[in-house]
Amino acid sequence: MAQWLLVSATVLVVLGGVLGLQAVRVGHRSRWTLVCMLGAFLCQLGVLWVRGELRGKCPLGDYGEILAFLAWSLVLFYLVVGSTYRLSLLGMFTAPVVVIFQVFALAPGMLESAPEKVHQVDAWGETHAAFSVLSYGSFALGSVAALMFLVLNKKLKDHEFGSGLFKSLPPVRSLVDSVVRLTVLGTGILTVGIFAAFMMERNDSWAHLLAAVGTWGAYLVVLVLHFWRGITPRRLSISVMSVFVLSLLVFAFV
Repeated sequence: MAQWLLVSATVLVVLGGVLGLQAVRVGHRSRWTLVCMLGAFLCQLGVLWVRGELRGKCPLGDYGEILAFLAWSLVLFYLVVGSTYRLSLLGMFTAPVVVIFQVFALAPGMLESAPEKVHQVDAWGETHAAFSVLSYGSFALGSVAALMFLVLNKKLKDHEFGSGLFKSLPPVRSLVDSVVRLTVLGTGILTVGIFAAFMMERNDSWAHLLAAVGTWGAYLVVLVLHFWRGITPRRLSISVMSVFVLSLLVFAFV
């Protein structure tokens, strides 16, 4: 059942992205993208609920569940931030990232067919896992907003003011503020996850914790440079995107 719910969520996200793209081509904003993303969010909740019941704990026991949880957190932040800061195109830019995560989650062997159910749960361990992955939803959406800024910045430099995409993009200041706020939010959430990691019982290696601390430190450096030295929005956007991609690669091999 979880696989079919994840397939449904993926179809809805693709549909939302396509509708958003069509709206941009004609120079309008589509509310159907938001509706599709909301439907996908509900399907993702169903996936996490089913997998959580199978495991008896937070569904983060295999790569498929981690990717599904990450996709859910990305859509969650989109639904909150997109409406708060009126970033109407954020759904169109977010959709491909969510689809990639969910397609990999649906790949054979990614979701265990019969996971072992846990009867004794470490609360600190659950907090560490949930908050760490949740922070990546904020980081991912921050990277999407950064990409939107780079696209808008290039169109401004090339004087492409007549395209539907340019007319639909939010102001530069709104995009930069969103990148900063999402990065600050993600760093704060990851701080909670790292604190919980030091409190939980550890029976495995420290590789994941070191990777989390490294990611936290990298984002902290970017934020300090932004607030202290005032790096350009373009460098800020590239830095946020680079740290996110590198941290995903690190976690894939630890």
